[in-house]
Amino acid sequence: MDRIPEHDLMDTAEQAEAYAETDFSEAHDAFVSCYGSRFPDFSEGDALALDLGCGTADVIIRFARAYPKARITGIDGAQAMLDIGMRDVELKGHSHQIRLQKCLLPDNKLQTIKFDAVISNSLLHHLDDPLVIWETVKHCAKPGAPVFIMDLMRPDSIETAKGLVELHAADAPDILKKDFYSSLLAAYTTEEVRQQLKEADIYNLTVEIVSDRHLVVWGRNDE
Repeated sequence: MDRIPEHDLMDTAEQAEAYAETDFSEAHDAFVSCYGSRFPDFSEGDALALDLGCGTADVIIRFARAYPKARITGIDGAQAMLDIGMRDVELKGHSHQIRLQKCLLPDNKLQTIKFDAVISNSLLHHLDDPLVIWETVKHCAKPGAPVFIMDLMRPDSIETAKGLVELHAADAPDILKKDFYSSLLAAYTTEEVRQQLKEADIYNLTVEIVSDRHLVVWGRNDE
């Protein structure tokens, strides 16, 4: 099945509120657990991490709980998502640890900062030019820093995509079911991601399937 792109940004108040009100604890806890199992020696003391496409900040808050000594910068291009994220960061007591800012990739200023870890959840499929995320990773991650990029992967047919929506989002609001379906169609396959890494001259990251709908790209930056 060919890829069907979707909008880069999810910047309506309706979308942002729907995401904020939906329970993503299983998937987002799995993200943090998956990171920890692949980087068990991650030293959080004074570590500065970058979250690309932080959305409403649910993942970044869970990451902060798991690594309470780390400082995390989250960036996103959607102000509606960031507004909710900043509210929740403060309400859940992580404003000393998490900083959110609006940023559209590529961003030359961002690429001048070096981070001890770069993470991302569900940004890749929004990008028509996926090399943007890989170039950002190369420039922003310190040599040897953990890189952990999780995203949806495109199913082989429309029927499979519809089945995944019914399996995992049957009780979700209609707007989220529609977004999930569109995101599945916009996602990249594992082979496409491997080709992206090759084009970006990145050879030290592993592309791994971790669920019926997720892939993860992980390893350490060698720049």
